[in-house]
Amino acid sequence: MGAQIRVYRQKISSTTSMRKIFKAMELIATSRIGKARARVAASLPYANAITRAVSAVASQSEIDHPLVTEPTQIRRAAVLVISADRGLAGSYSATVLKQAVGLTELLHEEGKEVKTYVMGRKAQAYFDFRNLSYERVWTGNTDAPEFGTAREVRAALLEAFAADYEEGGVDEIHVVYTRFKSMVTQEPTVIRLLPLEVVEEQAASESDLLPLYEFEPEAEQVLDALLPRYIESRIFAAMLQAAASELAARQRAMKSAGDNATDLIKKYTRLRNTARQAEITQELSEIVAGADALNAS
Repeated sequence: MGAQIRVYRQKISSTTSMRKIFKAMELIATSRIGKARARVAASLPYANAITRAVSAVASQSEIDHPLVTEPTQIRRAAVLVISADRGLAGSYSATVLKQAVGLTELLHEEGKEVKTYVMGRKAQAYFDFRNLSYERVWTGNTDAPEFGTAREVRAALLEAFAADYEEGGVDEIHVVYTRFKSMVTQEPTVIRLLPLEVVEEQAASESDLLPLYEFEPEAEQVLDALLPRYIESRIFAAMLQAAASELAARQRAMKSAGDNATDLIKKYTRLRNTARQAEITQELSEIVAGADALNAS
């Protein structure tokens, strides 16, 4: 009986230590998510402005540019998967990886080859464990993205897009990430980055019409300068959305884990007290039985 009480005490001690860790990680995620949401909001004005500029050039100009022209045949697609570097975020990475696998299967059904680009150690581990190939991987600071990483990703994707099919080039580029909608809702999302589908983060009003531009130099040269910046802004916006989603998922997961640890501590405490009471009852019974035996003798 004493050994059983020691086991419960050890479980209570270890669970209490784990609860402290969960609480600390919850507080860290809570403190960082405000900054992540602020970065998402701060990125919108630039993203919307460059989106409007690209929209104006693409819609008001009769041009044939490879970044805005739909190819006659799409034979190979690139898929960028944005996941997390660390775990303890509930089903965050699993959900976005499931979305990426679904997109890959859909592209294969359409007869397209797929080249995968991976961001985050969780996605890297997923592909390595299943012996699935990927072209490049970027890891580190998925919960605090840096613009330099977005620029590197943009360069790699545009290089593949500009290459010929025989040289391993791709005809379209997709991005799979998690869109932050609220603290309790994060939605896995797929966007086609190229050929260009102009999508503005905030809906414009009916009176907010695209301005008329006169291009100097030619419109093609304007697109050559604008589109790389537009692509990296879209990638960076997806990284910021994913970072905010990751932190929100981690905060929820750690709160749930802390609550479960509290329930376990209560359960183990109750079992320990029950075992202790049983031990005391047994000792009292033995004392009474011994006293009765002495009186009888």
